Amino acid sequence: MASVTLKGIYKKYPGGVVAVSDFNLEIAHKEFIILVGPSGCGKSTTLRMIAGLEDITDGELYIGDKLVNDMAPKNRDIAMVFQNYALYPHMTVFDNMAFGLKIRKVPKDQIRKLVEEAAQILDIVHLLDRKPKALSGGQRQRVALGRAIVRNPKVFLLDEPLSNLDAKLRAQMRTELSKLHQRLGTTFVYVTHDQVEAMTMGTRIVVMNEGFIQQVDTPQNLYNKPVNTFVAGFLGSPQMNFIDAVVLKKGEKFYVEFGSEATKTYKGKKYLLELPEIKNRKGVLEPYDEKEVILGVRPENLHDEEIYLSAENASIIECKVDVTELMGAETFLYLNCENIPLTARVSPRSTAGAGDVIQVAVDVGRIHIFDKDTKDVITN
Repeated sequence: MASVTLKGIYKKYPGGVVAVSDFNLEIAHKEFIILVGPSGCGKSTTLRMIAGLEDITDGELYIGDKLVNDMAPKNRDIAMVFQNYALYPHMTVFDNMAFGLKIRKVPKDQIRKLVEEAAQILDIVHLLDRKPKALSGGQRQRVALGRAIVRNPKVFLLDEPLSNLDAKLRAQMRTELSKLHQRLGTTFVYVTHDQVEAMTMGTRIVVMNEGFIQQVDTPQNLYNKPVNTFVAGFLGSPQMNFIDAVVLKKGEKFYVEFGSEATKTYKGKKYLLELPEIKNRKGVLEPYDEKEVILGVRPENLHDEEIYLSAENASIIECKVDVTELMGAETFLYLNCENIPLTARVSPRSTAGAGDVIQVAVDVGRIHIFDKDTKDVITN
């Protein structure tokens, strides 16, 4: 079984720099798990510790049921695909893919069989006699993957393998990697800073920040039920809107209030949004009456269409349009509501233009509320 278990893993560098702190994770056999986070969050360091390329300062790492903390990389039965491909420029594609097998003294006829099988899977049979300089970025990446496949490892480790490709090829290779995972039935551990890759490829995602795990869950749960403002803001493009607000209880109902204070030159508006009962399940809002919170609203939950604006329970706010971006299948509206910047993702049929003052409906059933101090979620 090619499971990977990390128990209380730490990575500390000289000078007191802690790159990874108390990392605990169970990666199941055949799982496609993705480590995602901003640059410097510790995701590549974690991957390199699994590979044996970085020493573990503290904690235990198991591959299957074997403790591998002190095991050499070549004995861990893993294969790693790097961001920069790491191909030998003087060797043909065939020799690059075969190199690891030759080192292991695998018979020549078996090497040819394994390389040709991997080349067929990756559709690079016609490239086997070429050298890396004669290949495109996408072809080089396939060769790097092929070199890993021929070894038939227990675990594939992939460190931002698509980051050097253009947008179209990256999208194509995402699909190819997902198919490859299904076909090989092997455990994949994949590092990226690209949230689109994370959301579309992983069975589970590990969101990291400053060396700590923030949340581990399925892509859909991370998107719909973030545990804090970091996860909520990191996943989603455009990112979630965050609004300083106050929770108010009136009778049995809860509301959130936000907007401008009255000033000498401009009397600003305040907006009061009634929250559905489900937002107060288990009484989570009770301690927050008259307290400041952070209101989170995803761009797709701000609507300028008449069907939403005219709904009986519509929560309407007034915004000035600063910029519009027509993206083809959708339009992004960059708005200003009482000096609060907001982004809305609306239908391409929207007629809103820069300088317009428009009404926008907030889908209160899909808002998130976070603690102002801890940044942890109160209710999703």
